[in-house]
Amino acid sequence: MKLDTHYLLDRWHEGDRASLDALVERHLPWIRNHVRNRLGPALRGKAETGDYVQDVVVEVLHYTPRFRVENDRQFRALLVRIVENNLRDRHDWFTARRRDIARDPPLGNSTVLGLSAGSRCHSPSMVVDREEREAWVRLGIEVLEPHDREVIVLREWDRLSFPAIGERLGIDRSAAHKRFSRALDRLTKVVWSLRRGDLDAALGTMVVS
Repeated sequence: MKLDTHYLLDRWHEGDRASLDALVERHLPWIRNHVRNRLGPALRGKAETGDYVQDVVVEVLHYTPRFRVENDRQFRALLVRIVENNLRDRHDWFTARRRDIARDPPLGNSTVLGLSAGSRCHSPSMVVDREEREAWVRLGIEVLEPHDREVIVLREWDRLSFPAIGERLGIDRSAAHKRFSRALDRLTKVVWSLRRGDLDAALGTMVVS
């Protein structure tokens, strides 16, 4: 009996390792082929090196929150977006930071997501709630375009000033601040869409058959 993706995701979220293996086995060949067909020669070569695509898919599924999908199309669209974003990042910039972001505090007080890097938790339920929100933010960052993710991480995790961010990105301080604000707005919308199970809204116009 071939179990559907919705069921396998639920089983994986409950800790069933075999369900993760089944998800990867079912969808990885399609994802690899789709990414290879969409990307240019340089990135296509990178995607075919060292099972890069499989590594990204498995790593993402290991730390994502309990997101819901309606069908295979939504599941594949989410993973394709994340894989392609990682492939497009300059010099594996974001990939190298993923584990750090998973360990570090969430976005600071500047975010409208209500996550505070300096907040103190006084009960197990508060700890669980904070960790869940952090997980949704991390998934949202994975879905954003690379230039949005870069400016958010430079500001919130690397703690750079806007003049320093501007110098890094080749823009002035004011432009860096505006880019960060726009990126944060987009992240907020993406996270709320993901949390309510609206993957189509989170992924925008991306269509995967």
